[in-house]
Amino acid sequence: MSSHENLEHAEHAEHASHGGNKKIALLIAVLALFLAFSETLGKSAQTSAVTLNVTANDLWAFFQAKTIRTTVLRASADRLSLDAEATTDEAAKARMLKTVDDWKKTAARYDDEPSTQEGRKQLAERATHAEHARDLALSRYHNYEFASAALQIGIVLASAEVITAIAALGWLAGLMGVAGVGLIGLGLWAPHALDILTHAAH
Repeated sequence: MSSHENLEHAEHAEHASHGGNKKIALLIAVLALFLAFSETLGKSAQTSAVTLNVTANDLWAFFQAKTIRTTVLRASADRLSLDAEATTDEAAKARMLKTVDDWKKTAARYDDEPSTQEGRKQLAERATHAEHARDLALSRYHNYEFASAALQIGIVLASAEVITAIAALGWLAGLMGVAGVGLIGLGLWAPHALDILTHAAH
């Protein structure tokens, strides 16, 4: 939340307190507190999602580059191997076959290189892991966004209760607060729950 929004919430709570409605003042303060948590967690999740998306894209680009190099090396090795078979000069043939063997070993290393984690196999695993982590961060972000919306609505309803003295608005504000806190909990411990419900609805 911005400092201006924080000030507004504090003013709402102060107004309620001066009006003799201590419970509503406390409710507004609590809602504003959880809203601050939700906004902070949401920004963190959003930043993580962007960073992980860039990481995944970079890893897939590296994977594609390794794929191209592997294809070129294997094609070159096959062509040189045919040339070696047609060569009558034994020394030249030995050199050519040695080059073919080196190229095939390099191509195999490009495919699978556990020591550096930069083989095609490792790069694909790392990119997939980054994508899963990105999706998790996005799910968390969406939960926190919904939580912030619920908490903001709760603050508005509680503020309206101060002005109108309609008790039902205070109860609704409390319910929105509970919903907001619940969504924060989902974001922390079950971020994919809303995704599952959305897919089930469709």
